[in-house]
Amino acid sequence: MAVVVVTGASSGIGRATAMAFAGRGDRLVLAGRSPSSLRTVAEECATYGADVRVETVDVNDGQAVHDLGDAAVAAFGRIDVWVHTAAVMAYGRFEDVPAEVFERVVRTDLLGSAAVARAALAHFRAQGAGVLVLGGSVLGMIAAPYMSSYVTSKWGLRGLARALRQETRDADAIHVCLVEPGGVNTPIYRTAANYAGRVGRPPPPVDRPEKVAAAIVKVADHPRRSVSVGWANPLIRLGFTATPPVYDVLVGPLMRRGGLSREHIGANNGNVFAPLPAQAATTASWGRQWLRSVAASAAGVALVAAAGVATRHRRIGR
Repeated sequence: MAVVVVTGASSGIGRATAMAFAGRGDRLVLAGRSPSSLRTVAEECATYGADVRVETVDVNDGQAVHDLGDAAVAAFGRIDVWVHTAAVMAYGRFEDVPAEVFERVVRTDLLGSAAVARAALAHFRAQGAGVLVLGGSVLGMIAAPYMSSYVTSKWGLRGLARALRQETRDADAIHVCLVEPGGVNTPIYRTAANYAGRVGRPPPPVDRPEKVAAAIVKVADHPRRSVSVGWANPLIRLGFTATPPVYDVLVGPLMRRGGLSREHIGANNGNVFAPLPAQAATTASWGRQWLRSVAASAAGVALVAAAGVATRHRRIGR
């Protein structure tokens, strides 16, 4: 029976992760910005008989994150696994997103992750063991327009995770893992700050949050450096790295078609500065009819990338 801390537990992947650990009887400390949302998640976890504690924490507050770790140890004696999935997002061209919104996204998604890592590793060092699971994204391996602050954060998080793994090589029982999903059916796209004029939506193929949660639980039990969730992620990354000119030409139209819905919306800060409890859920109500044409286009990008790689190899062979 493990002791698991989940930051970002109030909705989406974090909420699904809390339920997954609760379902197997682990003891949980759930943290997030919305007390009402956390209480709902705690009640859901309690139906499995799990012992659950709730702490209202904003990861932008380093002292609060530190106190969260202390509270978990005070309640259960140790921390075996700390899962961090808390994140916010903003849509819009870089020059259209207010500087304070851009900076808050980076602060929450990257520096908030650093605050969690700092607190978790301090307890792991004292215990001599522990697993830190950081919620990354396929956007930590590629770039996409209209999401510059999120892309910046996830690229930074990938670098942070790599550095932390290097620095903990002296402790065989301490692990830093990165779980990197593609599109996931969660509320984050709708609750994001938006200056693009159209509500965001998960790009295809879209996975259920429970699939990502299952990957998180698995990596907590059997630590790995990184885990990609989403069958198209390797293909997208291939297009990004193998044929950059082609990728950069096509990613804009694909993003406008697949990453932004037809629903119009006025400029707003979303949940970047404050939670939106009414929209805190595990999944969102995204239809799947629109996936086929966009998925076909994405497959076309992958085929172009593969063709580029094959051409390059033939040239080298000559």
